[in-house]
Amino acid sequence: MRSKANGYVFALLAIVIFSIQDGISKHLGANYPPVFVAMIRYWAFAAFAAALAARAPGGLGATVVTKRPLLQLLRGVLLPAQIVAVITSFTIVGLAHSQAILAATPLFVALLSMPLLGERVGWRRWSAITVGLVGVLLILKPEQGSFDLDFLLPLGAASMFAIYIITTRLASREDPAMTSFFYTGVVGAAAISLVGPFFWATLSAPDWGWMLLLCITGTSSHYFLIRAYDMLDAAAVQPLTYLQLVFASIMGVTIFGETLSANMIIGSALVVAAGIFTVWREHVVARRKAGLPPR
Repeated sequence: MRSKANGYVFALLAIVIFSIQDGISKHLGANYPPVFVAMIRYWAFAAFAAALAARAPGGLGATVVTKRPLLQLLRGVLLPAQIVAVITSFTIVGLAHSQAILAATPLFVALLSMPLLGERVGWRRWSAITVGLVGVLLILKPEQGSFDLDFLLPLGAASMFAIYIITTRLASREDPAMTSFFYTGVVGAAAISLVGPFFWATLSAPDWGWMLLLCITGTSSHYFLIRAYDMLDAAAVQPLTYLQLVFASIMGVTIFGETLSANMIIGSALVVAAGIFTVWREHVVARRKAGLPPR
């Protein structure tokens, strides 16, 4: 029980820090190229991943051994590209609106798991996916009679993250979690460093402080999330991650002057409810396949 309680504490800490990280990313992304912001953040993340790998059983030598090198390279390139898209979306679309659309990621994962993982999706999850997609359409509903192309940014980011999750699941069939985490940080840092220097910008003194805080939040949030997953099932952690949408909405309205429409609020509620059910149902099906009772 104490371990579970600690797991929830770690999960909540991760979510709060992720939300702070999003606010800082929006601030910096509005003043500097998102590729540059993501590159500096990724350098800190890569150092953190390498440090964790060095402390893992077998050390760095054992961690770098992978049976799926091409898949790990793909994962490593996908995530920094997705982060750049997210930071750009925070700046152009807004923090609250972007997070509302990103909340649909579990639905996209469920859809992609059929062709890419060969998983079967039953009528219950199909129903949840349908409800969630209706919620996404409500969030995207144009107010001026025409679709805003800017919404393609968070939609693309959600799709990229869903593919990243799918490739992570594929890699986990043969590689340990620490190997995947290492390649996420190191390959991602190398990939974004190929283009990031072309967008180099001079930070003001206060923004160096914000950048340092972004690096600290970026590493500490992942650390707390790892600890949470060590103590809790994914089905227990995932519903809590939707609190990030609540925090993003609060920050968007109070700090960045964003507005929340009725369509967005209703659509977000549908997306969150559908996402929670989808993740819970995946958990039940996985336990059934393993011969364990549902809980």
